[in-house]
Amino acid sequence: MNGDNAQRETRFQGVGVSPGIARGKIHVVRDDGDDVARHRIEPSEIANEIGRFETALIQTRSQILEMQERIAQSIGAKDAGIFDAHLLVVEDRTLIDEVLRKLQADLFNVEFIFQEVATHYADTLSKIDDPYLRERALDIQDVTRRVVRNLQGKAPKDFLALTERHILLAHNITPSDTATMNREFVMGLATDLGSRTSHTAIMSRSLGIPAVVGLHDVTEKLETGREVLLDGYSGLLILDPTPETLWHYGELEHKKVLVAEQLTGLRETKSITRDGRHIVLSANIELPDDVPAAPKNGAEGIGLYRTEFLYLNRATLPSEEEQYETYRKVAEQVAPHPLIIRTFDLGGDKVAGALDASDEMNPFMGHRAIRFCLEHLDIFKAQLRGIMRASAVGNVKIMFPMISGLEELQRALAVLEECKTELQQEGHAFDQGTEVGAMIEIPSAAMCASRLAREIDFFSIGTNDLIQYAIAVDRVNERVAHLYEPTHPAVLRLLKMVADAAREHEIWVGVCGEMAGDLALIPLLLGLGMDELSVGASLVPRVKRAVQSLAHSECQKLVGNVMELDTSSEILARCTEMAQANYGELLG
Repeated sequence: MNGDNAQRETRFQGVGVSPGIARGKIHVVRDDGDDVARHRIEPSEIANEIGRFETALIQTRSQILEMQERIAQSIGAKDAGIFDAHLLVVEDRTLIDEVLRKLQADLFNVEFIFQEVATHYADTLSKIDDPYLRERALDIQDVTRRVVRNLQGKAPKDFLALTERHILLAHNITPSDTATMNREFVMGLATDLGSRTSHTAIMSRSLGIPAVVGLHDVTEKLETGREVLLDGYSGLLILDPTPETLWHYGELEHKKVLVAEQLTGLRETKSITRDGRHIVLSANIELPDDVPAAPKNGAEGIGLYRTEFLYLNRATLPSEEEQYETYRKVAEQVAPHPLIIRTFDLGGDKVAGALDASDEMNPFMGHRAIRFCLEHLDIFKAQLRGIMRASAVGNVKIMFPMISGLEELQRALAVLEECKTELQQEGHAFDQGTEVGAMIEIPSAAMCASRLAREIDFFSIGTNDLIQYAIAVDRVNERVAHLYEPTHPAVLRLLKMVADAAREHEIWVGVCGEMAGDLALIPLLLGLGMDELSVGASLVPRVKRAVQSLAHSECQKLVGNVMELDTSSEILARCTEMAQANYGELLG
């Protein structure tokens, strides 16, 4: 846009986490921090403070259960599970005992002591370089505020009771806020904080409310009552949109509706390029409850089944039998399509409560995944045996994460062979031809892919970690996230190295990282020779349409051209140009 109109609107760029367009007046909520005054108490008052604390915990637990029930009834039990972590906080004996200890030692009022202890817990988690654990820090902050408000006798936040249609703009919207707000009147959500993995993102998608997060300090710049347009697709919040902008978004919404209708009809079709090359399109799955979403969206099986959920938030390790039953049920649901089970990626910063581990300075490059498994053979073998037994009822494949070289891979394969021998001797049925693969997410593995390919049946490239390790960029660190470039020339060479090694040794190769779901990069991945793409289930229809719109031969030419380019931006521009020409309506 140009002219005077262009100056009348202001655009704020964030991250679009729930699709849709919302237009209306904003209601700005600033983080009041719930300041807690500190005052001395007498030893004789300790019993009374403990009583107040216990009452507040009971009251908070009751409120959380009420929210959980409300969410379960309105949008399903799966999303209500978000509050399980909140319940764990109010029942955490370590935290509670620390509050009681400090209360007796320091002799300050209990709300001050509780906030001090809980904030320390949350701060510790928030410093860990893992988006999931950072979100758990927000859980603790959310529950802390609720307990403190109950101790202070404060009423719920005013904005939760609004009865006029509005777009809610806040520093951060907690799961409690999302569950208790009057959703009939909330047209959209926008926050200073947040990421694609935040609870605001999860809940807003479930509720079907357009949402933008990561707007930094926008709550300090805007006032309640201003007119805005919120774009949940591209992450824009537009203040005082011009008539031209409103017209543009009206057209965009109309096109999105038409595209959504067309994509629905793709479920039964295959992801085959215009010139006849079949690209297997799979879904990434976090939890067993997510499995039905794969066939519903037209996926040809599950390309990445994460198993960490079995180990988290529990005091005991899952038995072989429990794992077998879990994997068997999923394999039966997915059959005859493949189910690729990734052996667990725990250790470092993601250690289950049942496993002992010391703190690590850099957990992402520490004692985790296959390294952890090879030092805890009892845990590793229980999982491998459970997976192999499940292979008797479905098309199950095994995938080892974070392989760094040949010796590591050979050791893992030797343990698997040991498990097969034991199962055979014990009379358990399993598929002798179960395919075994390695995740390529460390540059060293990509560099020796040609040698690794002789040992296994497939590669699956975990682009998230591969990119981070290749160019030394933590993509969840705001100070360097802009340097995270999937089209970096070095990353391209690593991807090509892996694809070429797979072709040379006649094994198949897939991509299960976020790059597989980036519509602008589908031409690049096809041109490099990827046989399979595994993406979030909801992305499957869009990726399928993209594949069907492309010719493999043209994608190969694209790769030939971009391998000669020197910068990420040039490579991205060429890829986007091809994507725009073939399925521009999907790119918005």
